[in-house]
Amino acid sequence: MTRNHFTRSLLAAGAALTLTNGVRRVAADPQRPVILVVSSWQSVNIGDVAHTPGLLCALEKHLPDAEVILWGLSVDEEKAAMLTRRWPDLQIVRGNLDDEGRASGEALQAAIDRADLLLHGSGPSFVAFTRVRAWHRATGKPFGLFGVTLQAPNAEQVALLNEAAFIFTRETHSIEHLRERGVERPEIGFAPDATFAMDLKNDDAAEAFLSHTGLIDKPFICCIPRLRYTPYHLIRRVPWSEEEIARREAVNAEHAEPDHAKMRAAMIRWVRETGQPILVCPEMTYQLDVMDELLVAPLPEDVRAHVVQRDSFWLPDEAASVYAQARAVLSFECHSPIISLHQGIPSCYLRQPEDTIKGQMYYDLDLSDWVFEIEDTEGAQVADRLMEIEADHAAATAKVAAALAIVDRQYRAATGVIGRRLAAG
Repeated sequence: MTRNHFTRSLLAAGAALTLTNGVRRVAADPQRPVILVVSSWQSVNIGDVAHTPGLLCALEKHLPDAEVILWGLSVDEEKAAMLTRRWPDLQIVRGNLDDEGRASGEALQAAIDRADLLLHGSGPSFVAFTRVRAWHRATGKPFGLFGVTLQAPNAEQVALLNEAAFIFTRETHSIEHLRERGVERPEIGFAPDATFAMDLKNDDAAEAFLSHTGLIDKPFICCIPRLRYTPYHLIRRVPWSEEEIARREAVNAEHAEPDHAKMRAAMIRWVRETGQPILVCPEMTYQLDVMDELLVAPLPEDVRAHVVQRDSFWLPDEAASVYAQARAVLSFECHSPIISLHQGIPSCYLRQPEDTIKGQMYYDLDLSDWVFEIEDTEGAQVADRLMEIEADHAAATAKVAAALAIVDRQYRAATGVIGRRLAAG
């Protein structure tokens, strides 16, 4: 396949596709353009796990003639199995580059040598900055970012960002921040968080869970808690002083009860008006330890009797299959609503100010009615919106479809830029 052929194929994507295990794929061709995706930042958050398959789905849909190799920074056997169930031929490489651009393993070096472009996946920041810098210094080949929040890039990052072929931020506030800090050279645009494209599901696991908990075939809602600051110091080593840890814990302690009382108001209203159940579930591992304290134990007894708590962590494919059966999702976390929106399920995001500017993407997608800035919100407002969704579920699902149409339009524009850069060689 020549570069001219690839350019033409962008206009007729999918014409040369075959089927492998039900997955649309392009026949192997050593001359196909190769995209090396650097992604998979951590495994304690189904949102961070979902970034990677979401981006792979978006590239498969919009650039089907390109080969994609995943440079996974945190892909254990369980996550790799989830990915290869969907993409049996996906190559996953691991490792680092030193300051001279030498890879720590042969597979990574071979992927770098073959790749025509390095694509930084969705994330909360320029997560793989040092790896991208090493790539740029060693290869001189193009790189770009897809669906990334860039709230406060430092001077070194700004210098590298100005060398990018393109930058697509996952919300429009980041574009303003980039301009303010002098990032001007690359093409800059808006591509929502890649989790919006994730089509992975695990219906068997979801059915087993829903059957075991008695939720099968019932119109339940899902509720996800969150502390103002994720307690990473309890999960892994972090560069925080004792004073910083104490400050974060104090903020969490101050806001945990008043924040979650507002979600509980909606939970109470749901149960008392519909008589239907609620699933309280985690987006992050630590939430398994706080769900009861924040959302369940304080409920009135008549409501608490209708609540099911998830007692184990899960992967985003199972979460997607469970959310797909819900009537609505209420979440203090940002990514469970994204996963459920992709499944066509109305979702409300209760946004805490410490949760970065990424929540702007909901406003960018015309979903402002379903975003609640928690410090400016009363519990009755969340409850009212939930019951409005239930009262006219058809209108709510139409709203979801309209938001997803915007996502698809932005993805098409972004991948069009990527495709033209690949075609240029």
